[in-house]
Parts: sequence; C-alpha cells; structure tokens
Amino acid sequence: MITRADRDEHVPTTAVAAPPAVPPAAQTPPHGVLARWAAWSAMHMKAVLGIWLLVLVGLGAAAPSVFSSLAGAGWQANGSESVAVRDFAQEHFGGDASSAIQVVIHTEDGTIGDRATTEVIEDATALLSADDRIADIMPPTPGVTVSEDGRTGILIAGAAADTDDMVRLADDLSDRITALGTDTIDVLPTGQSMLWSDFNHANHDAMMKAEMMSWPVTLLILVLAFGSLVAAGLPLMLTLAGLVASAGALVLLNMVTPISVWAMNFALMFALALGIDYALFLVARFRDALRPHGGSHGGTTPSASVAVAATYGTAGKAVLLSGITVLISLSAVLLVPAPAVRTMAVGIMLAVVFVLAASFTLLPAVLGALGEKVNAVSLPFAKKQEHRSPLFARWAGVLQRRPLV
Repeated sequence: MITRADRDEHVPTTAVAAPPAVPPAAQTPPHGVLARWAAWSAMHMKAVLGIWLLVLVGLGAAAPSVFSSLAGAGWQANGSESVAVRDFAQEHFGGDASSAIQVVIHTEDGTIGDRATTEVIEDATALLSADDRIADIMPPTPGVTVSEDGRTGILIAGAAADTDDMVRLADDLSDRITALGTDTIDVLPTGQSMLWSDFNHANHDAMMKAEMMSWPVTLLILVLAFGSLVAAGLPLMLTLAGLVASAGALVLLNMVTPISVWAMNFALMFALALGIDYALFLVARFRDALRPHGGSHGGTTPSASVAVAATYGTAGKAVLLSGITVLISLSAVLLVPAPAVRTMAVGIMLAVVFVLAASFTLLPAVLGALGEKVNAVSLPFAKKQEHRSPLFARWAGVLQRRPLV
C-alpha cells in the first residue's frame, strides 16, 4: 500500500520564486575619472561651495571696474609700418600723432583770435597742459588750423602716452573740455582717442540694454525647456559664476598687459552661451538618471550621487570635449598681431575655462544637494519632466529610412 505520507513524498512541490532583486549596479556609480570626480563633488558640497565662494568674492571684488579699467584702443597691427610712423611722429613732433587730442573751437559771433575765443583757448590749454599725458600743445594757427572764414580753429594737444592711456584721458577730459564752451562759442573735442572713447561708451550702453532685454527672454525659454524653475536656474548659475570670475580675471590680467574692453563683451556672450549649452546637456541627463530602475512599479530611484556620476560619465565627456575644442580653436587667434583682437580671444578663453570649471565642480555639487528637488516648482504642463521630442524622433526616423538621400 502506498500511504498518504508516501504519496506526498513523491508529489513535487512548486516553490514560489522570490522577486528579482534590484541589480546592485543601480546604486553603483559608473567607472571613469569624470564620474568619480562628479560623485566626489556631489558628496562634498560644502567644500566645493566654499572654494567657489572664495573665488567669486576674490575675483568679484575686481569685476565691477572691468569696463573702466580695461584698455580702450589696441586696434592696430603691431610691427606694421603705420605703427612705426605713428610712434616716430609722437616722438619727434611733440606728440602730434594719430592719438593726439584735437579741440575744435567754433564761433558765430566773432573770429578765432578775438578776446572771447582767446579766453576759451587759454582755458583749454591750461586744462590739457595740466595732464602729464599731454605733450606739446599747438593753438589754432591762421593758414594752418584756422578756417578761411576765421570762425573755426583747431587746438592740437600732442600725445605723451600710449594709445590706451590717451583713450582714458579722453574719458576723463571730454566733458570738461566741452564745458568750456559759452553761449556763443562751441568747444568740441575730437580725434582718434576721442572717437574710441565715445565708441566704447556707446558699445557699453548698448550691451547693457541688450542684456537687460535678453536675460528675461533667456530665462523664459529655459523655464519652458525644463518645465521647472529650479532646473531653469542652473544654467544661469553657471553663466553668472563664469561671468563674474572671468571679469575679475580680466581686470587682474590688465595689470600685467593691456586687455581690450571688447574682451568683456565676448566673455559675456560666451559665458551665457556655453553656460546654457552645457547645463542643458548635464541637467537633462541628470533628470533622466534619477528615474527609477526597474520600471515605474517597484523600481528603485538612484541616489543623487549615483545620478550625478551617471550624468558625468556620459554627458560630461561631451561637455569636456566641447570646451577643449573651443579653447584649441581660439588659441590660433592669439597669433593675430592686433592687441584688441588677441585679447578678445583671451576673454573668451577665460569665460570657457571658468564655465567649464563651474560645470565640473559647482554644478555636480548643487545637483547632488538638490536630488529630486531639481524638478521643484514645476509648470503644470511639465509634470513628467521628460526630455524627449516626438517631432525630432520622427525626423530621425525619416533620416534613418533614407540614409543615402
């Protein structure tokens, strides 16, 4: 007989399979120098923020004077015959070179040389001669620097300094020279140094107006792109860090060699462009890396440091390569003999260096601290926070199906 116990012994039992464990890799940062470095920055936020605070305070102290201290000239070809002749004229003709200050005196009620215009010419001569950047002063001379009708004359103040200092002199004295005019006599300074002074002021004012208009538009575009106010603020953080640091560095570098004020214009443009560009790559990749592993049901969300490491182990490589490529390309501009053009490249390169530094230190530290809060203050239409475009996906599909075309 087969007992029940014997029967039960021969009936196979079916064990209930245990649910698969979440793979350890889900919580293991990927290998690679950039991944390890980013993970370290994410886990040492206080140290990274402390270093950046020192950098921004130190360089930021010099940054406000960037437009007033940088060189205003430099548009020349060093070593050319024209520069050699200009220097020769400045040395042997009392500074009467292209950078000399010319003061035009015009009257409608009298002539050059009468009592009223003579007083104005004397006042202008005293004002200019008190500055050691002025060499010889030649008053209006009939038949040379006085018009045929005698109503207009030109006072020439020779240059005793280099072109950059003469532009600074124009900045300092332009309003004071113009103020010497009266109700019947106009006193107007001109010449290459005055032209560059006015041009640089106009450029500065226009740039400030452009930035005041572009930054709000840029922020709006970033908010629409990211769908979150917090995430949209990260590109601007990189831009501001790179901009303040590069501005201060340009001021300090100007103490060693003249740096054109135009260097700041290009540093501003590239800091904004690259700060947004790099942050778009990195923040979008970070948000994707934060998604749960194993699907939406029962998945495990990676830690912030793991997501940061995954971000920089992938997108970080593209950002680093992009920055290095820009630096290598700009290094060729350093061979141009024009100081203004060469220092523009220096300004751009400084902006690239500081934005890269912020992208690989400050940004991973902030992302590690934010974690899932990077999606905070989301817009109603962007709850999924997915960086995927069906339109571009379809376009890519069209290209794949017709590769030869």
